[in-house]
Amino acid sequence: MPVASSVEISAPVRTQAPHTMAVYAFDGMSPFELSCVVEVFGLPRPEFGVPWYELKVCAQSRRPMRAVGGFTLATEYDLDDLAAADTVVVTAVPDVRGEVPAALVEALRRAHARGARIVSICSGAFALAAAELLDGLEATTHWQYAALLAERYPAVRVDPDVLYVDHGRILTSAGSAAGLDLCLHLVRVDHGPAIANAVARRLVLPPHRDGGQAQFVEAQFPAAPGPQRDGGGVARSMHWALENLAAPLAVADLARVAGMSQRSYLRNFAHATGTSPLRWLVGRRIAAARALLESTDEPVERIGAAVGFADPATFRHHFGRATGTSPSAYRRAFHA
Repeated sequence: MPVASSVEISAPVRTQAPHTMAVYAFDGMSPFELSCVVEVFGLPRPEFGVPWYELKVCAQSRRPMRAVGGFTLATEYDLDDLAAADTVVVTAVPDVRGEVPAALVEALRRAHARGARIVSICSGAFALAAAELLDGLEATTHWQYAALLAERYPAVRVDPDVLYVDHGRILTSAGSAAGLDLCLHLVRVDHGPAIANAVARRLVLPPHRDGGQAQFVEAQFPAAPGPQRDGGGVARSMHWALENLAAPLAVADLARVAGMSQRSYLRNFAHATGTSPLRWLVGRRIAAARALLESTDEPVERIGAAVGFADPATFRHHFGRATGTSPSAYRRAFHA
């Protein structure tokens, strides 16, 4: 899992000219991630005393575009403006299962060849992948799209468990609120922590969430994994494991419940979920622990044992690896 200390951090922008920030818009988009970019980079902030960003919302056409919610917007900037920007942000693509618009792919490649910083939020990673800008790199996207991104673009090393990944000129983030984390990270890189913290205060947000922190989500599992190749055995074993989290569980136990050999079970489980049984099991135990930390006052050690970690040190290790924080710190942040 990438953590903040392992990513490449771009040099701060200290030029006197405004840093041009372009964000992609399209017909039928959801406006949330686009609005995050506009809020952080589009509002004038003369009180900071530094050259702020010049934001351009860019689209393939200057015709009015529909947005989710029944309203329209139009922009005076096109994809030539996007390709010429200092930083390019793609917050989403029209269809994660369809082809990324060729004009957007070409504009991203032009921008990258010029030396621009390229950023994706949520499903925008599909556009960067289509432009081959993520080949060989670790990248992230919204957790519900991670498996599809890895399937469609096998040259990309997809990590669904982080908020964002910074490779200097190429940055990717998870969905929705993680986009705000990445936007604040860009401000921090360009102008330093004091200004980034001031912007966060105006947004009523925590000043910094580390990119290596996990997406706090409940990962789904299939009710009937795959095209019924295993007769539902994998799903049956997963449900059984969730009902017996406190017990010591091994792959042999899960395979027995699924009615398979261990080798067959490992193959079918990977096909159905994209991960291994033990990694999935640790994730479910951590998810159960999070729920208990949020809703009860039980001691941390007892919560660890209740979800299957007999050794408190092992519990803290896995919890820290999965969430980027300790069980006690998580409770302080998320307890009702």
